[in-house]
Amino acid sequence: MNRSPFFMLKTEFAPTGTLRAAINLGNPILANADANGQPYGVSIDLATELAKRLGLPLKLVVFDAAGKSVDAVTNGVADFGFFAIDPVRGQGIAFTAPYVLIEGSYLVSKDSPLTRNDEVDASGTRIAVGKGSAYDLYLTREIKHAQILRAPTSPTTVDFFVSENLEVAAGVKQQLEMDAQRLPNLRLLPGRFMVIEQAMGLPKTRSTEAQAYLKHFVEDVKVSGFVAQSLARHNIGGAAVAPAHSL
Repeated sequence: MNRSPFFMLKTEFAPTGTLRAAINLGNPILANADANGQPYGVSIDLATELAKRLGLPLKLVVFDAAGKSVDAVTNGVADFGFFAIDPVRGQGIAFTAPYVLIEGSYLVSKDSPLTRNDEVDASGTRIAVGKGSAYDLYLTREIKHAQILRAPTSPTTVDFFVSENLEVAAGVKQQLEMDAQRLPNLRLLPGRFMVIEQAMGLPKTRSTEAQAYLKHFVEDVKVSGFVAQSLARHNIGGAAVAPAHSL
């Protein structure tokens, strides 16, 4: 039986017949859950649009931490996902160019002597991060003197930081701002210590055609304004649409 290239592409994306999207609720800029536990946000909008263009039914496979989402796609439990670009994750995942840029910031207690990001990497300083998050991977490479302690997930980082009486918490700027409003006597250090390039990705075992299609999809949703409209619809601050990337 002759099968069209598009049919084969759909099979590459969704070998089970359903397009399974790994959704990480650990990053509030991209995904959240409503009062009924239903996920919503930029990631869900993009997943829905991709499924629509491919003509495939969509299933959201929801996780509470980035590392679990990475494992799901790498191991074929999900067909694609939304990730911060990182060389460790790139061992098993083929990334697109970024579609969103997110700021990573530090949070400290109000009476902390720390006032600048470049003061954080010092002996005696303990930094709380979400296990397996982009910040964990980045700081593990970059920090030379401070100690990194890992909370179970990114959303629990600040509570972990407070309960363990640590010196610094690292994470998504918007999440840290929300935590600083929720809990007393906390403040963010000015500026940012990293910019996270948030991309889509699928297993490297999928065909080059599928990888190319996803890359073109990301460029289209950036240039068409789809990503910007999604950010605005969900009232997301602290993130910017990534520049267009030539293919």
